[in-house]
Amino acid sequence: MPIFSYGNCIGWMSPMTLLLQSKDSPTSVPLTDIEISWMASLPYLVCVPATYLIAAMGDKFGRKFALLFMSTVSALIWILKLSSMSIWAFIAARVLVGVVMAGSCVTCPTYIKKISEDDIRGALGCWGALFFTTGSLFAYIIGDILSYHGILLVFAAVPVINFLVFLLMPESPSYLIKHGKDEEAAKALIWLRCRMQYDLTVQQEIDFIKEEQRNDESKGKFLTKSILTDKTLFRALALIAALARELCGAVPVLNFAADIFRLASDVTGLVLRPNQQAMVLGAVQLCGAAMASGIVERSGRRPLLIITCLVSGLSMSVLATWFVLNEFNISPPGWIPVVTLCICIFCDASGLMPIAVVIAGETFSYKYRGTVLATTMAISSFSDFFQLLFFKSLTKTIGVYVAFYFFGAMCLATALYVFLVVPETKNRKLEEIYNDLWTKKEKKAMQNRMNGA
Repeated sequence: MPIFSYGNCIGWMSPMTLLLQSKDSPTSVPLTDIEISWMASLPYLVCVPATYLIAAMGDKFGRKFALLFMSTVSALIWILKLSSMSIWAFIAARVLVGVVMAGSCVTCPTYIKKISEDDIRGALGCWGALFFTTGSLFAYIIGDILSYHGILLVFAAVPVINFLVFLLMPESPSYLIKHGKDEEAAKALIWLRCRMQYDLTVQQEIDFIKEEQRNDESKGKFLTKSILTDKTLFRALALIAALARELCGAVPVLNFAADIFRLASDVTGLVLRPNQQAMVLGAVQLCGAAMASGIVERSGRRPLLIITCLVSGLSMSVLATWFVLNEFNISPPGWIPVVTLCICIFCDASGLMPIAVVIAGETFSYKYRGTVLATTMAISSFSDFFQLLFFKSLTKTIGVYVAFYFFGAMCLATALYVFLVVPETKNRKLEEIYNDLWTKKEKKAMQNRMNGA
């Protein structure tokens, strides 16, 4: 529900931009393009420091507290918009969206990972993308149906309901064990796993969590320094950073979607209102996210990533070629940009968007998970902020086809990188994953030490 609410926040911009800039705007004066641009991009900038704030809050006070805080902030976003029509109220609300974005991408995956059993961990991890896309599509639909204030009231109800329901959820077992609350951790696991009291598997899981935390304690208290100085942890961080989806063009593709629909309509005669276009793209995203959550445990992480990156890269290259042909006054079929755009968005929603987060959660232990997710999210958000501000002006300067060829090449390079470097993390322990990250020389040295012992 917090991620669904985050989807509402992002999806709200599409139907409301047209209304807020029209003569029927609920504000006294229609908003300008500059004001709308800042409203759209501000959450990505605020998300950079907010990721570390939310990660630190989760480590100190628990994931449950951080998620309840996130729902409170979500409710404040809509209350601000209900209480004032001032541009500064809108700006303040969009700043708070950055905090919700950070919690959705840092705290939610961490909590999900720690309450999940290994055999459903990947599927539940993909549900983040599924509910984000559902929240966005829901915003597009009700934005076409309800009044301005009706939309805000519906969206405000979502985090309020979540806050009340989530009070019944347990704290993360890892957090409880870390703070010496073994009995509470056992009760939480019994409830989460639907086990009977004194079940042996519950005690085995507690012992495993304790062992993982003991291993972490030997690596020092300065998390960032430990990650940068430990060869294995640094390689794992580099691996996660390389899977960031921003350079693969997902955000610019969505940003450029309206222009692609417009160009295609000139050839096909199929004209959709901007909000109808958003609904089409939202439905495509939802289908992609649903597919990922349904097959990730059967296919594994690597195959799904490789296939979706390959298909996305080829689709973007075809889209770029379509623009090149138009530059030379050659008229290729008008359905090509619409189909390739939908394929790109489908592949992003079923591949990099959910799977990269799942792999990040499975590649680091409890101690480092929040810091790593915060760091990768900060990098991604910073990149998104600048792309949203400057993408269109740059494409006018260098040509939109150059940008899409670049994104296509990045997708294909990511597929090759996953094939050559990224280990499978499905149902595997950290030691097994890290063993795949070692060089042959390091494996040989480790084997010699074990033989010597």
